[in-house]
Amino acid sequence: MIRMGSLCVLVAAAVLSAASTAGAQTPPAQRWSAEIGIGWDPSISGNINSGAIGTLNGQTVVILKNSYSDVYGTGLNLRFGGGYMLDNLSEVRVTFTFQSVSADLTTMGDIGSSRLYAQYGDYQSLGMEIGLRRYANTGRSYRPYAEGLLGIAFVDKTDITLAAPQSNVIFSTTDFYDKTAAFTLALNAGLLWQLSDRFDAFTQLGVRFVTGMSPVDQLGGTGLETINDKSSRWALPIIFGVRARF
Repeated sequence: MIRMGSLCVLVAAAVLSAASTAGAQTPPAQRWSAEIGIGWDPSISGNINSGAIGTLNGQTVVILKNSYSDVYGTGLNLRFGGGYMLDNLSEVRVTFTFQSVSADLTTMGDIGSSRLYAQYGDYQSLGMEIGLRRYANTGRSYRPYAEGLLGIAFVDKTDITLAAPQSNVIFSTTDFYDKTAAFTLALNAGLLWQLSDRFDAFTQLGVRFVTGMSPVDQLGGTGLETINDKSSRWALPIIFGVRARF
């Protein structure tokens, strides 16, 4: 498996390679661009908590694993950024992604003879990614493209409240995950079509990997310490937006 550092080197090498050939081509009249988009970010793998068996408040607890899609569903995200054309085909890009998704009440497992439920806090993150986009020179107003991006996402802390109604007990756990700086990797394919001399519309589909959040072990000695150890995820972002060239 390719390490994150190796991917950074590969993306940097691709940018430098594209830059070295830019002088041999006719430079574009409009090198700079700014774009904004909105879309969905469905998770395709990754768990917000893992499963475990332990004790809590002197009672046996069974925790079931919950995926991001179980807890947060398909959230919206807002993207904005800009780019610089190295030549007619290659563009260096910087993209910012903001997400804020509320959680659904989730079945967490069982404690004693009672069902255990969980209410997670909102998932909020702001990410910045840098990479290279490569266009196909079709000579038409429609231009397909592919891009690779590497970056970092700042994920806010995540709280959790556990409740066992039949036992009339509520366990309030703050900072289930602490504030996190997670690494990201995104690979996208899209289609850009020209609306006017300066404006374009685009749509794209991709895959995005976000490394795990920072766990806070408030469940020490219960046998449940590992339920928040593995929280990396893969998502399938679908984006629609507009771009201005200048």
